[in-house]
Amino acid sequence: MPSVVVVGAQWGDEGKGKAVDQLGDQVDLCVRYSGGNNAGHTLVVNGEKFIMHLLPSGILNTDTTTVIGNGVVVDLDVLAHELDELHTRGVQVRHPLISANAHIITEYHKVLDKVTERFLGKRKIGTTGRGIGPCYSDKINRLGIRIQDILDESILRQKVEASLDQKNELLVKVYNRRPIMAEEIVQSLLAHAETIRPYIVDSGRYINDALDEGKVVLFEGAQAHHLDVDQGTYPYVTSSNPTASGATTGGGIGPTRVDRVIGIAKAYTTRVGEGPFPTELFDEDGEKLREKGGEFGATTGRPRRCGWFDALLVEQAVKLNGFTDVFLTKLDILSGWEKIPVCVGYEIDGERHDHYPMTQSQFHHAKPIYEVLDGWAEDISGARTFDDLPPNCQAYVHRLEELIGCRISGIGVGPGREQAVVINDLI
Repeated sequence: MPSVVVVGAQWGDEGKGKAVDQLGDQVDLCVRYSGGNNAGHTLVVNGEKFIMHLLPSGILNTDTTTVIGNGVVVDLDVLAHELDELHTRGVQVRHPLISANAHIITEYHKVLDKVTERFLGKRKIGTTGRGIGPCYSDKINRLGIRIQDILDESILRQKVEASLDQKNELLVKVYNRRPIMAEEIVQSLLAHAETIRPYIVDSGRYINDALDEGKVVLFEGAQAHHLDVDQGTYPYVTSSNPTASGATTGGGIGPTRVDRVIGIAKAYTTRVGEGPFPTELFDEDGEKLREKGGEFGATTGRPRRCGWFDALLVEQAVKLNGFTDVFLTKLDILSGWEKIPVCVGYEIDGERHDHYPMTQSQFHHAKPIYEVLDGWAEDISGARTFDDLPPNCQAYVHRLEELIGCRISGIGVGPGREQAVVINDLI
């Protein structure tokens, strides 16, 4: 049975949550392998909207076991809040298993995130202020607090004190903030210890055992390829590896265990936060995409920047992730445009580039070269087969396939779980 990795092909917000949720009834394990609660997944089930930031998207499928992998940074308060909110709404879900090696976001990570972003001024990255970057920094600096540490109060206290020795110097002497008391942090973390103790696992062994037993495992990251700290539009990126290779380290499996990699691409392009965006629109078309598509951040509520589909951006993600399939989302939003531009190249300093450029400086100066395709007026939200789509809509999909070099196996035509066109089975 397969293991499948789902990756965003643009800058996030492509609809990964919906794609994972739709595959949920075919999946035994759904594993979140990167990021934290700086990303939001919006799911619509039976007309009811659910927004989750930390819980794996498969959580609403009662037969699916969900796992928070070692590559995730976990805010325990957020985890508890999201589970409580689902229960308050009458949704009975199983508590996700949590990797003993996952790192914990503490209050001091959130404080540092906010004060350093303000300190950067016009050079700010555009973070959510949720403590993600500082938590990953501690992980790399070997100052991190892991899930397993809250099972040993003595170890936890030692690690928190060691971390704050350095951070309080920075907070007081550079940022003119009050010091953070170690005991406050320790007690806030210990408050969750007994609740999550039964769900802490050796996630790498657990997932590999499941694969050995023939179970279907789906891996989902947060954000997307072009926000990857190594492959994305650095420094305007997240602090982890949402690319397909991140599933092996963040999930605890070997690369030979991955069978399929599905890229999720929106039928146009959006971005939240700072950074270059060649096809960004500042006119009524951009506003129409934003309003019609509901393009406001699920985590921050910030309006998303909107633009036309950038084939070079997605083709780069196809290449570097080894996508076997692409799921195209929000195609229904494009209904009503007479003509739809698609970026097929960049002009950089007077020269044409037919591939994603090597340097950030080049990408920052890239101007889109468009190919204009015929649009369609029909409402496609009721389409369930490819033949249900209007001819110009079908032509749009086929042209995107040619440009990105990967087959499009599924299409989202509305927010609901059932609103999808399946061309090829994804599992």
